[in-house]
Amino acid sequence: MTQPRPRIYHLLGNLLTFHAFPADTGDRYTIVEIKTAPGAGAPPNHHAGEDESFFVLEGEFEFFVNGETRGVRGGDFVKVPEGAVHAFTCTGETPGRLLCINSPGAMHDTFFTEAGEAMPDGTAEVPKPDGPPDIPAIMAVADKVGMTILTPNEAPA
Repeated sequence: MTQPRPRIYHLLGNLLTFHAFPADTGDRYTIVEIKTAPGAGAPPNHHAGEDESFFVLEGEFEFFVNGETRGVRGGDFVKVPEGAVHAFTCTGETPGRLLCINSPGAMHDTFFTEAGEAMPDGTAEVPKPDGPPDIPAIMAVADKVGMTILTPNEAPA
């Protein structure tokens, strides 16, 4: 009997809970709930071949999309056009939560599950980091799936 696939991962101050993997949706999309620690988020990145949308469930975030920065909070929606440079940061004093939908989702499924650390079922709090992230390993997974993570000197101001 095979073990069930983990559904919760930790990556860069984000607790990622997969509500649907591409295999669950006929390879059409993923649905991931992201709980983000204050000050954490996603670094500037871009990718072709996947649509990405975020619905803010709770908290306050700053999103950077296509050269524009905007503050968002619970109830707001952010669409990232395919290929656009984008990033987000939780700007509130408490963790924020996002619902993220990627279509078709395979790229993000692989990136989150291979670059992230699998967490036990029921994990509800963002773990405290036990050291710096393994940036070369994260960059290698991003490169493998066709995602470009921008270094600080490449990131737009």
